[in-house]
Amino acid sequence: MNGLGGDLPSICFVGINNLSALAPEFRDRVIGGAELQQTLLAKALAREGFKVSMVVADLGQPDGEAWYGVKTFKAYRPDDGLPGVRFLYPRWTGLWSALKRANAQIRYCSCAGLLPGQLALFTKSHPGRVVFRIAHDTDCEPERLLIPNWRGKALYRYGLRHVDLILAQTAAQQARMLRNFGRQSRVVPSMVELCVRSCEYAQRDIDALWVSNIRRFKRPDLALELARRSPHVRLHMIGGTQPYEEQYFEHTRSQAADAPNVTFHGPLPYEDVNGHIARARVFVNTSDAEGFPNTYLQAWARGTPVVAFFDPDGVIAREGLGRAVQNLAEMQTAVRELLANPDAWEAASRRCVQYVSARHGNDALGEYVEALSPLARTVRA
Repeated sequence: MNGLGGDLPSICFVGINNLSALAPEFRDRVIGGAELQQTLLAKALAREGFKVSMVVADLGQPDGEAWYGVKTFKAYRPDDGLPGVRFLYPRWTGLWSALKRANAQIRYCSCAGLLPGQLALFTKSHPGRVVFRIAHDTDCEPERLLIPNWRGKALYRYGLRHVDLILAQTAAQQARMLRNFGRQSRVVPSMVELCVRSCEYAQRDIDALWVSNIRRFKRPDLALELARRSPHVRLHMIGGTQPYEEQYFEHTRSQAADAPNVTFHGPLPYEDVNGHIARARVFVNTSDAEGFPNTYLQAWARGTPVVAFFDPDGVIAREGLGRAVQNLAEMQTAVRELLANPDAWEAASRRCVQYVSARHGNDALGEYVEALSPLARTVRA
């Protein structure tokens, strides 16, 4: 599949929180979509024979430890350093050291933040190529960047100007990146772990499932309002907290505890989330903004239709993978209708599995390899 000819290039995925997605012994830590996507791609490329590494946080693991053919290099301990100076030491210095030990030809990062700029600067003195993958629609919108400080925004803008390849999740992201930052990008589908089989309607015991990190723009309040308006719908909520959102997490958990038809699980490991998705009849998403949610792919891979406000490139409506809705009233109606009609649900469930297998399975890996091919040839040259 690699299509590159000769020796395969080495690639290093840089994601400080990736270890929790890669290593089973750290599975209890909260991860996001970017960490999951990097890990799925890294493992897939390693299976294809690429030399794959990762730069990750120091969580006590040995430096150079490998999982699934992916060798890891420790950058720094998340809690080390003094406020105000830890940005440089130990974080930037630790990142630099880990990148040197990885010694990869291609360096790959995701999410708006420091890393695109840091990797671009590193590559000035250490030959190689840098790939940036858009992880969220706001990565393409200068006024909505999810970056908390000026230095992060400055490094991100610098990185966008100097990275060698930008990968987008959707055509909408591609258009916004070009319009707002003047950079071309290439759309490649997100990856997902496919399932052997999915449960039928009658085998499922969760009416509706909501999964996301608890942040204001994810709108867990609307999920709770959906439950309030639909007292006969059993809603389960899964999600952990994020920096600067700790109080909002506690508020959401308190509100969920007062709702008799809501089960609030808090953060769960990736495998456990998949188990709950497999039990759900409907997956709901209430977020104001997204990229291409991994949870959609996890749901479709398990034959679970998605009801959501956010429909990336119109795929839910176009492929019949659930219902794309405009407001809470429409969401309530869509959930009710799917739950009330097992035949229609079964048809939608089959479409979900067929779509995700065709678009986000092995062919998706091929598109990544094709996108990396020109970089690999120039690195070798």
